[in-house]
Amino acid sequence: MSKIAYLDCPTGIAGDMCLGALVDLGVPLAYLTECLDRLGISEEYELSTETVHRNGQGATKVHVKLKSETQHSHHHDHSHEHHHDHSHDKLRRLPEIEKMIQGAKLPPRAETWSLEVFRQLAIAEGAVHGISPAEVHFHEVGAIDAIVDIVGTCLGLDWLKVDRIVCSPLPTGGGTVWAAHGRLPVPVPAVLKLFELRQVPIYSNGIEKELVTPTGAAIATTLAATFSAPPKMTIQKIGLGAGTIDLPIPNMIRIWLGTTEESTPETVTVLETQIDDLNPQAIGYLFETLLEAGALDVFTQAIGMKKSRPGILLTVICSSDRVADCETILFRETTTLGIRRTIQQRTILDRRFEQVETEYGLVQVKIASRKGTIVNVQPEYEDCVRIARKVNLPWKEVHRIVLQTWYQAQI
Repeated sequence: MSKIAYLDCPTGIAGDMCLGALVDLGVPLAYLTECLDRLGISEEYELSTETVHRNGQGATKVHVKLKSETQHSHHHDHSHEHHHDHSHDKLRRLPEIEKMIQGAKLPPRAETWSLEVFRQLAIAEGAVHGISPAEVHFHEVGAIDAIVDIVGTCLGLDWLKVDRIVCSPLPTGGGTVWAAHGRLPVPVPAVLKLFELRQVPIYSNGIEKELVTPTGAAIATTLAATFSAPPKMTIQKIGLGAGTIDLPIPNMIRIWLGTTEESTPETVTVLETQIDDLNPQAIGYLFETLLEAGALDVFTQAIGMKKSRPGILLTVICSSDRVADCETILFRETTTLGIRRTIQQRTILDRRFEQVETEYGLVQVKIASRKGTIVNVQPEYEDCVRIARKVNLPWKEVHRIVLQTWYQAQI
């Protein structure tokens, strides 16, 4: 049995709305505060929650109060109303935020997710401004509240032991907002770029306001496995997280928490092409390039081709949003003239990572489970390689020690 969180976003999504809904679902504020304090920014803000009403419905509102803001009343620019006063921001770049997160000793999944969300946001902002992700100044989102919103959301989803996140299609909103560079049309450029990167299904609900903020878009596009109608699930609890302004319909995100008996089949695209006139050395480079571009798997099989020539059948498995990139690489790096594509369903096990402390250092272990039962435990290959080289032990011995340590910890 796996646990699903469905992000139902009738008025869009913002980071603090996610946080409000997770607190509403029972994530303790004390737990969030304690973990967030490890980021080393506890002097700069205070976190509080209250119950508010939106069109007669109660929902949880999270406040990130910046301590430098005595006279500053409209600090929070991630709940559908940007005011963009950056005088209080410490400008932070992606590498500094990554170091901050990596040094905070967060639960492994919360750390991984937080880093991925910030990287996705930096990729989008960088693409908009024509600079590399590492150069992006998080002025719009680097405000403390965005770090709190993103890391807090990842901590909450991990605390609730969510295996899979699905998000509804997102409303576009409309109108304009003030940003660092003047007035911008809604959706703002970074949000549009995130929609494009993940091929997000969108629609207009007729509300001319900013409904999806960059922080909200980064959380949804990074963490959601799919954007669709609600999956088949048994609902356990609903969490309501409020936005700041009043809208014609209740301004809140609704997180539906539930379970599913069956593993939901996942859709993947399979690309195939056969090649008989390429230097085999090019194939090794091709594998690395495809995997870096986000391919889920790449493999070759030896085949006999016309005129009795030996060749290879090259197969690439990828998600639908990676097809264009993978095909571009195949055409650029090989001699093929055509690529076939099929869409297939696959059932995958739920996976999570745990850190194992061995006498030689920390090793990530991948744990695969089905319906809550652990099916497979595998130490991360690269971690074992690093230790094997460092302490001059056979790789298989390091692998055995890590597994043994993990199993002993379960007893």
